[in-house]
Amino acid sequence: MSGAALSLREVAVPGRLHPVSLELAPGLVVGLAGPNGSGKSTLLAVAAGLSPGAGRGRHDVRWNGDAVAAIPALERGRRAAWAPAEARFEFGFTVRSVVAQGRYAHGDDGAGVDEALARMDLLALADRPVDRLSGGERQRVLLARALATGAPLQLWDEPLAPLDPRHGLEVLALARDHARAGGLVVFSLHDLRLAHGLDRVVLLDRGRLCAAGEPAEVLTAERVRTVFGVDWRIEPGPTLSLP
Repeated sequence: MSGAALSLREVAVPGRLHPVSLELAPGLVVGLAGPNGSGKSTLLAVAAGLSPGAGRGRHDVRWNGDAVAAIPALERGRRAAWAPAEARFEFGFTVRSVVAQGRYAHGDDGAGVDEALARMDLLALADRPVDRLSGGERQRVLLARALATGAPLQLWDEPLAPLDPRHGLEVLALARDHARAGGLVVFSLHDLRLAHGLDRVVLLDRGRLCAAGEPAEVLTAERVRTVFGVDWRIEPGPTLSLP
């Protein structure tokens, strides 16, 4: 899988995101952490080419070395996928038809749709209207649509928030599989316990980049107390895993 590297150079959104620079290589699962309003969703939108990040360089966002601004729209749809945090559907399209939208950039060929439905445990719901699903089920539809694109760069905004424990673990396992295949997964999260199972953590606070690196280096007790206002301890305790 190629084309998964992500480069951000001094990207910024006035009033929401101060200049941020990041280099993320293929083969990683990366978590964006930070308090509410810290800029996680904004940074993801900029990385996805959905927001005009204003930086000093002419081309602020690059996918595998290519300036996103210069990549044709359909090619963008083949190289990167975006899953928003809120699953809002105004019409009663079926689950299958929504997931199949991920193949638009490939000429609506339908390839990989059934596989994406299966990976997100949606085959039994494939013919159900999306406006009759629970919040967690709708979130899984969005993730399945992103997977169906086959895009090496996957950008997910709060994908775990509405999911039950089993489906949350399955999403994390899926992200790991995608990274092992050479892709790059970047998603926002609030549960710092989950962050310790990721390859990299990017910590934001009030629109500023506080730290980026391996979880143990970024999520120190002092930094977590400063950013979140809570005490942070890592102790042996209950754990969840897939059977």
